[in-house]
Amino acid sequence: MATVSTDKAEVKRVLTRAVENVYPSRNALESALLSGKQIRVYVGIDPTGPTLHLGHVIWLRKLAELQKLGHEVIMLIGDFTAMIGDPTDKLATRKSLTREEVLANCKKYKEQASRFLSFNGKNAARLLFNSEWLAKMSFADVIELASHFTVQQMVERDMFEKRIEEGKPVHLHEFFYPLMQGYDSVAMDVDLEIGGNDQTFNMLAGRTLLREIKNKEKAVLTLKLLVDSTGKKMGKTEGNIIMLTDSPEDMYGKVMSWTDGMIVPGFELCTDVSDDEIVDMRAAMADGENPMTSKRRLAEAIVVMLVGEKEATKAAAHFDTVHKSKEVPDEIEEVKAGKKELLLVDALVIAKLVTSKTDARKQIEQGAVKVEGEIIKDVASMIRVPALIQKGKRYFARLV
Repeated sequence: MATVSTDKAEVKRVLTRAVENVYPSRNALESALLSGKQIRVYVGIDPTGPTLHLGHVIWLRKLAELQKLGHEVIMLIGDFTAMIGDPTDKLATRKSLTREEVLANCKKYKEQASRFLSFNGKNAARLLFNSEWLAKMSFADVIELASHFTVQQMVERDMFEKRIEEGKPVHLHEFFYPLMQGYDSVAMDVDLEIGGNDQTFNMLAGRTLLREIKNKEKAVLTLKLLVDSTGKKMGKTEGNIIMLTDSPEDMYGKVMSWTDGMIVPGFELCTDVSDDEIVDMRAAMADGENPMTSKRRLAEAIVVMLVGEKEATKAAAHFDTVHKSKEVPDEIEEVKAGKKELLLVDALVIAKLVTSKTDARKQIEQGAVKVEGEIIKDVASMIRVPALIQKGKRYFARLV
């Protein structure tokens, strides 16, 4: 067993940095972390896409803090729950995934998570899959789990209430998702679960089950979400989050496209910049300091964290070449693309930079079209959203 650190400053950081809430209380979890006893803590990730993203990184960074303190950490792959689909924040039923799709999606997860967690050594992180216990459950087991919750509890969830009000279907299997995630805590006999604050209901379901089945108290630590200017969380569905498979240039550019209001939360959730520095930064921007300096620092810090200092330097230089040119205006109209990837010809039409697809092909062939500062002459080119597209010297649009 690893030696557990009870450094008060480090424990305070675990309990405050990027933290939204602690259940049952901050004091209770603090006492456990200062006791010198090793606790078992986990983060669960459903493999609904082929790569981890910045939202996952926020959770993994918190898990890494606890691993460094000597606690036992688990990264749980929700290979069974992913086939059902978490209804959290969804105004429509998630598309079910096959077993093959789920396993294909999570192939890179451990390698990507290794940037933050150590899967080797004396206190190695464990990688588990919840199909190991959920796939073996009988119908009688499921009925027993369901007996710990009421229909009223489930229906009161925001996304279900909205669907019912709008006359949209709520499928019975969606009620079982929090039961399954809750049972993960029982199966692993954990002391603490970490996740985004949008997962509070599911994580507290695990607290209920662990208490009622094993008479054990589980703590829940919910983390703040990195949200855009409309309050929507960064995520795959919204198409506005940094994927760990993105190029360094794309990572840097995406951060630079964030609103100024995301700078301070970005530093708190995604970097190791001290709390005092963040407070000073917030005050300086409130006093009229140009936020671009802080945003560039944030973009560089995130790229360094994800891919390294050398690549971050190159990404910053690329951004300067493409975006800081005098010919690029400060205010560029944003256009909703409706897709994550589309033909450049279609993008030009959607952005109203051309009069027709024929005009778009002509402009491309003549070398009058740029994507992220690079001239594109292939009319069959596909572009990934978000992207800055330009026609000639004066016409710009940013696809989102």
